[in-house]
Amino acid sequence: MDIYVNFNPISRLFLHLLLLLILASSCLNTSSIVKSCMEEERRALLSFKQDLTYPSARLSSWVGHQCCRWRGISCNNRTGHVAMIDLRNTYPYTTEYEASFLRGKSINPSLLGLKHLSYLDLSNNDFNGSHIPKFIGQLTSLSYLNLSNSYFAGEIPSSLGNLSNLNYLDLGSYSYPIDLLYSKNLNWISHLSSLKYLNLGSVNLSSTGVSWLHAVNKLPSLLELHLSHCQIQNISHSLQSINLTSLAVLDMSLNYLINSSFPKWIFNLSSLTKLDLSWNSLSDPFVDEFATLKSLEHLDLSGTGLKSQVPKFIGNLCKLKSLDLAQNKFDGGIEEFLSGFSNCSFNRMESLDLSSCGLVGKFPSSLGMLKSLQYLSLSNNSLNGSIPESLGQLSQLVNLDLSSNLFNSSIPQSLGKLTQLVSLDLSNNSWDGSLTEAHFINLTRLESLYLSTTRDVPIIFNLTDYEWVPPFKLRFIHMDNCLVGAGFPLWLQSQTELVDVSLTNAGISGPIPEEWLFKISSQIEYLDLTYNQISGKLPFRFNSFPNLAFIILSHNQFDGTIPSSICSIQSLYALGLNNNQLSGEFPKEWSLWSHIVGVDVSNNNMSGNIPSSMGIPSSLYTLKTDNNHFSGEIPSSLQNCSNLERLYLGGNKFTGSIPSWIGSKVSTFRVLQLQSNSLSGHIPHHLCSLPFLQILDLSHNRFSGTIPKCLNNLTSLVYPSYSGWSGITPEVTTVTVKGRVSEYFFFNAELLTIIDFSSNDLEGEIPEEIGTLVGLGTLNLSMNQLTGNIPSKIGNLHLLETLDLSQNQLSGQIPQSLASLTFLSHLNLSCNNLTGTIPSGNQLQTLDDSSIYEGNPSLCGFPLSKCPEDGDKMHEPRAEDNKDHEDDDKKLGFYTSAVLGFVIGFWSVCGTLILKKSWRYAYFQFFDCIKEKVALAIALKVARLQGRR
Repeated sequence: MDIYVNFNPISRLFLHLLLLLILASSCLNTSSIVKSCMEEERRALLSFKQDLTYPSARLSSWVGHQCCRWRGISCNNRTGHVAMIDLRNTYPYTTEYEASFLRGKSINPSLLGLKHLSYLDLSNNDFNGSHIPKFIGQLTSLSYLNLSNSYFAGEIPSSLGNLSNLNYLDLGSYSYPIDLLYSKNLNWISHLSSLKYLNLGSVNLSSTGVSWLHAVNKLPSLLELHLSHCQIQNISHSLQSINLTSLAVLDMSLNYLINSSFPKWIFNLSSLTKLDLSWNSLSDPFVDEFATLKSLEHLDLSGTGLKSQVPKFIGNLCKLKSLDLAQNKFDGGIEEFLSGFSNCSFNRMESLDLSSCGLVGKFPSSLGMLKSLQYLSLSNNSLNGSIPESLGQLSQLVNLDLSSNLFNSSIPQSLGKLTQLVSLDLSNNSWDGSLTEAHFINLTRLESLYLSTTRDVPIIFNLTDYEWVPPFKLRFIHMDNCLVGAGFPLWLQSQTELVDVSLTNAGISGPIPEEWLFKISSQIEYLDLTYNQISGKLPFRFNSFPNLAFIILSHNQFDGTIPSSICSIQSLYALGLNNNQLSGEFPKEWSLWSHIVGVDVSNNNMSGNIPSSMGIPSSLYTLKTDNNHFSGEIPSSLQNCSNLERLYLGGNKFTGSIPSWIGSKVSTFRVLQLQSNSLSGHIPHHLCSLPFLQILDLSHNRFSGTIPKCLNNLTSLVYPSYSGWSGITPEVTTVTVKGRVSEYFFFNAELLTIIDFSSNDLEGEIPEEIGTLVGLGTLNLSMNQLTGNIPSKIGNLHLLETLDLSQNQLSGQIPQSLASLTFLSHLNLSCNNLTGTIPSGNQLQTLDDSSIYEGNPSLCGFPLSKCPEDGDKMHEPRAEDNKDHEDDDKKLGFYTSAVLGFVIGFWSVCGTLILKKSWRYAYFQFFDCIKEKVALAIALKVARLQGRR
């Protein structure tokens, strides 16, 4: 008997759906395991494996015949063919990430044996800069290809255009050096008509001109386009026809387009939900066409150079969930901008970033209308006044950043209503008043708290209950100039999940509770308790801190010695114990540190020799031991620190000479401070082999000999570049500039350029080569025994601010070129043997202190006494004076010649007649004979004249 069943339409639809689910499950269920795989494909996978090096865990399952069970391999459940290879590195960006790399110099072409491969993911691995193989274009079954972040380089092969079934292509790079991959044109992309996702992030497309857009415009199915950091320099502002009608995501950030306007075709992408044009230089102000993108949910225009005001029409984009306009140059406040949101019946805004936008004025109370807001950043602006109570209405707020503004009121208790708040940053404002339990009573989810005031009067934690325990468990706490409570308050001791702790100038006193320190020891990474009154010994159980990278306990009252257990913290990068009362020697277990970058124990009472083990951690960039009582020679073991950049050994009792390894084996120094020790010998020439040196301080030692002429080899002083210092230690550099001792913090200190050889026994002349150090800011050669003239080219040092040559034996005139030093603000030439007139003009006219030149009795001119008139003529003769001097010289020569001629002539004749008798008789006989002849001649002449008459 036949049975007939009638199904209604709903039942029939249900059966159809059930059938589809069964079929889909039979085809796609990856939990079903094929007993074996194709032998040819198994051999192809093993050949591919042979060209890779890998951690044992990654491919340890790649043994046996059942390759469909291997990790990262999936087969078609019906045919048994290998359909998927997924070998992406899933670890986060940590040391485990690099340790889990698959590494290879190429991809084995055996993959061509996998004819049915549709999915290939090798992302986040390391292929050592090899090229993407052309044969991948022959894997025509591929619908998914991901080679991103795998250190491929060279030109992208155009053969990828043969993958006509491709839906997903990702060749982007973010974790490796950018621009390894490039493409001269993207015509091959136009053949991938099925493509829905394309990521070419960090691929160099600078050679494609504007053709890249025309190629991409031929992909009608494209949903997401990522072209971040592709060095695209040109972009078409219009297209004749738009085929990207399905495009939902467009990311063209970080291309640094120069003075480009907004491309008009973007406003025709009606399906666009996410647009990122950040960090391009756009010349246009905000254009009204943005209001046409009604589907837009995420808009990022940060760092695009936008000006004028934050536009009101953005409030019309009622679907907008995130807006990032940070790092622009808007005028005024944001009241008008916020009023635009009143046009939307339901506001969806979840994230708003207006940081570093030049905003001024009050914090608008209308911000409370953004009920869905979860992230709000208004940092680095000039907002002032107080925080309105309406901020407490943002009940969904998770992250609030109001740092670096001009808020100058007390912090409102309404912040305590933000029950979802996880991160709160109120640092670097001018807060006053106090905080109570009411400010935090409902912040049960708070994990990050950043708070500081720029006022002289600190914020005070005014707790009514000393034993109060907050409802939150912080992971990050940064407070500066906030008095957190007496001693080491209990509310702070209750925070046992801390990872990052910075409590500076917090009024903490007494010893650090070791029980609290032990509770946070397993996860703490950063510990900064500077500028407090913490006393007692340093904690000795440092061997239980597996992740601690920074210990900064400077400017406290710690005493005793440094415990050797501190060297067991193998993760340590920086140690700051300066300005305490520590004594004793350095622990000798330095060699246990493998990553240490900076050590600062300056301004303590430590003594002894620096241990030889200090040079074993070659990672050291900064060593600061100044102003202690260390002795012995500068250890040769430091030559192992090939990256050593800043060495501060001043104010100790070191002896011996400057070791030869400085300059010969380690040439990375930027700061070398050896002042105020007992070092001796000559200043070695190998110091001239320090091309990065900016600060060289050898003052107050016993150096002798001459100043090396090779100082012109100090490249950074001859060609200043200000490239910045390396390292991560926030040390203070103490130097003598402008006649006084000054302290410079890290970012200011790296601008200093100083040579200080004062208070030694140097002799000889100042080398002329010093005139080539045009980047020098301070030159101090005082209190030596230098002789000779001041170099005539001293005026070439056009950045010089301080020049001290006092208390030497310099002679000659002051070079006129000194007057050309327009930045010179401190000059001391006293106690020398200088002569002549002091140069005048420019900056020298402002230096009117006569003590600058005292102790030079032959100097005259401003600001000393005036020079005599004839002295002035000798130094600066006029043209008519020169002519008079020439005439006087001619007369003097004539009279001198006449006198000398008369004297010589007279005595040469008369002296001979007096001394020699025979000559005298002959002389007079000769004149008698001449007289008679003359008389006879005259008589005859007269007789003739009478006869004629």
